[in-house]
Amino acid sequence: MPSSEVVSLSPHLRIAVGFATAGRRDLLSAVLLEIARQVRLPDIVVISPAASDDFDDAIQDRLPYEIKAVCSAPGLTTQRNAILDVTSEYDVIVFFDDDFLPGRSYLQAVDRCFSQNEDVVAASGLVLADGITGPGIELAAARAILESYAFEAAQEHSLKDQYNAYGCNMALRLKPVRKNKLRFDENLPFYGWLEDVDFCRRLAVFGRIVKDSSLSGVHLGTKGGRTSGVRFGYSQIANPVYLWRKGTVHFDRALRQMAKNVASNLAKSLNSEPWTDRRGRVRGNFRAFYDLSRGRLDPRRVKELGK
Repeated sequence: MPSSEVVSLSPHLRIAVGFATAGRRDLLSAVLLEIARQVRLPDIVVISPAASDDFDDAIQDRLPYEIKAVCSAPGLTTQRNAILDVTSEYDVIVFFDDDFLPGRSYLQAVDRCFSQNEDVVAASGLVLADGITGPGIELAAARAILESYAFEAAQEHSLKDQYNAYGCNMALRLKPVRKNKLRFDENLPFYGWLEDVDFCRRLAVFGRIVKDSSLSGVHLGTKGGRTSGVRFGYSQIANPVYLWRKGTVHFDRALRQMAKNVASNLAKSLNSEPWTDRRGRVRGNFRAFYDLSRGRLDPRRVKELGK
């Protein structure tokens, strides 16, 4: 439960927090309890589970903030759109991955960033450790990392312009989202791969996208609940090509992204990390190139691939 240091709601902005979750019921509950320790509590937390048993609604009785669950079809972009539908009247929505642990001052810093910088439309923070590139980080280890990060350092406030906010911790100003009817692209199914880039580049015409050094957290990189290696490998090619054709990603950036992914998958496929299906990703990569050669490449075709 929150300590006596926790304050109630900010007089400045109404901040919603959203979680699009799948297959991580217990972890989500643990993260929600961590949110209860925020110095500045959220005005509401909205959960969009891929399946009904992905969210334990009994956790609500242990939380000091309003929480709401919304139904949607499974898929990161679809679930995030369901969250946008019920938070449009708030000032800021903060999307956390269900395996992201924010520092205790995170929402307080979001309030400050968006209150003091009216030109900022999107922000993400300093990821102190990211388990996505390794076997993942346990909750206890993540808490230790956050505690070792000096509170004074977390109060430093510097903004740096960036190409897009990082989807695991992404704060969006909702006024331009609402006014321009922006949505996450549901043609990017399942895990969504690069949906954060696409959304941010469409939002960028209305203001700045920044990295705020006072927003900090740990991305656990939990492996459960992710999409299959074959499907992810297909998306590593199909999604950048789709976004280039759409105009939200430049050709050179899309090409670099694909080349990096393929090179990494090939190099590691003979001695793959136990937590990553590199051979599956390679098969997905080459299936995508085959579809590209036939003029059939489409992110939605990933639904036809086996697990």
